[in-house]
Amino acid sequence: MKSILLTVLFVTLGAASAVAQQMSETLKAPSAFASISDPAARSAAIFTEAAKVMLSPRCVNCHPVGDRPLQGEGAANHLHQPPVTRGADGFGSVALRCASCHRDANFDPGRVPGHAHWHLAPLSMAWEGKTAGQICTQVKDPARNGNRTVAQVVEHMSHDSLVGWAWAPGVGRTPAPGTQAELGALLDEWVKTGAACPT
Repeated sequence: MKSILLTVLFVTLGAASAVAQQMSETLKAPSAFASISDPAARSAAIFTEAAKVMLSPRCVNCHPVGDRPLQGEGAANHLHQPPVTRGADGFGSVALRCASCHRDANFDPGRVPGHAHWHLAPLSMAWEGKTAGQICTQVKDPARNGNRTVAQVVEHMSHDSLVGWAWAPGVGRTPAPGTQAELGALLDEWVKTGAACPT
């Protein structure tokens, strides 16, 4: 009985810690940038704020520079174990598809994240080691972003449920900063102010 109570306590403390961490890493609202009079400078500052999400481990781990996803938190992230590869379509190799382990939802007892369409981002959209300015240039480039318009990229980031997983990553993982709705509001304002990239 004592071990069960300790387990419940540790799980509860872990969940509370994750909630506290998420609350401490909020995103500024678009209105916070209203005092920047130059539209291009305001636009770049708004994207820099939005990029806090894109540079978080929840996004970078699935936007690696190589053919293997990353796991872990921030500086402690590491190559995915067991070893897996991107595969031709980003959903894993023929012998080991992402869905072999990553099911339709998180499996918290095994600490395995999940989503029905779990896969890596295209290599052309690798964010690992990039700056906010470099990511901005990538997301605006149809040759790298899947031939999408900026509006389509914003729609994807603002409403796609796999992107939304970043804010509900399961036990032991720090959620992305803010919320998906806050990210969407920032990106909408970024476009309205000219979709300028930070330097």
